[in-house]
Amino acid sequence: VQLQAFGGGLVQAGDSLKLSCAASGRTFRRYAMGWFRQAPGKEREFVAGISWSESRTLYADFVKDRFTISINNAKNTVYLQMNSLKPEDTAVYYCAAVGSIMTTNDNAYDYWGQGTLVTVSS
Repeated sequence: VQLQAFGGGLVQAGDSLKLSCAASGRTFRRYAMGWFRQAPGKEREFVAGISWSESRTLYADFVKDRFTISINNAKNTVYLQMNSLKPEDTAVYYCAAVGSIMTTNDNAYDYWGQGTLVTVSS
């Protein structure tokens, strides 16, 4: 499974941004997908997850009602729509694939994209 994340950038507080994660590989649809982020000096944390097959979703409490994860099966792409961005959302965002049930534990994920930087100015 190969993952490529893109769509990051510099925005102002309150703005929106949509991240994309393009997936490829013969068996990627057997995996659930997740978005994580890592801010400077902080540990990587779970943001949102979605299952390719059942479209179940899971969100971290700090992004509920602001972020939405979705899938475009025709494009083999997972999205993270981020609204009402805050300066504390500034981080490198990674997409990842886990070959089991969806989980918030980053150690369980098998494949990772390269990360895309999101910077939110106040």
